[in-house]
Amino acid sequence: MKERRNMIDLFWWLVLIVWSLTILFPIVWDLYESLKTNPEFFQNVWAFPEKLQWANYKKAWLNYNLLNAMLNTLYYVGASLLIGTFLTALNAYALTRIEFKGRKFIWAMIMLSLFLPGINALIPQYILMRDLHLTNSLTGLIVLNCLGESVFFLMLLGGFMRSLPRELEESGTIDGASIFKMFIRIIMPLAMPGIVTVAIFKFIGLYNSFLEPFIYLSDSDKYTIGVNIYHANMLMQYTNDWVTLFAGVIITMIPSVLIFMFFQRWIMEGATLGSVKG
Repeated sequence: MKERRNMIDLFWWLVLIVWSLTILFPIVWDLYESLKTNPEFFQNVWAFPEKLQWANYKKAWLNYNLLNAMLNTLYYVGASLLIGTFLTALNAYALTRIEFKGRKFIWAMIMLSLFLPGINALIPQYILMRDLHLTNSLTGLIVLNCLGESVFFLMLLGGFMRSLPRELEESGTIDGASIFKMFIRIIMPLAMPGIVTVAIFKFIGLYNSFLEPFIYLSDSDKYTIGVNIYHANMLMQYTNDWVTLFAGVIITMIPSVLIFMFFQRWIMEGATLGSVKG
């Protein structure tokens, strides 16, 4: 029985290794293609470069205006992350820790939204944003992302908050603390692992966001990283400078990869802590 169990574990270990390689291979291939010259790339896409062309990264940084795109992305992602994560935590607290009429109905409506494709809201959202004069504005995108709550994040953080003992709020009520004060002073510090997990997922989603910035931003000076690289890719039909594009893609991947590497422990812990208690 033990030997059979070891064989099953070995099989799944090999499956995970192969799966990991399929994820890493495109990144590694992109990296060494970015260090070639264009003639080397067109001659043989699988050959290693004869000499590492680090100048491709400088060229991509300057030609694609990546500094301005990075600053736009920092503003868009940073503000959306701070405000959106706070609102998600506040909503999760209200729906899991406060008893009020209609709470179950609201949860039912939130769960129902899981079956509705998000693309269906695209046209009504655009009309609303246009009428509020929030198109072609990074601030408008921040407002849209902060007010558009994610069911996944509510469920994740709500499950974590349910695991916290009720006695904490009872003691806060005895001390005369308001609901908001209990949320700030008691619940938020204890729920910080879950909040950090949600923040990391939000960061990755916002940083890689393409559709909304692409639709709402028309001024090239306001482009985020995703839209900027998309337009750089469109230029390839005229320039064929692929190695510079590969270098630009590698540059844009660095922040999200570093964030995941530094905070992956928080992601794993926060994703499972909410299931410890029902």
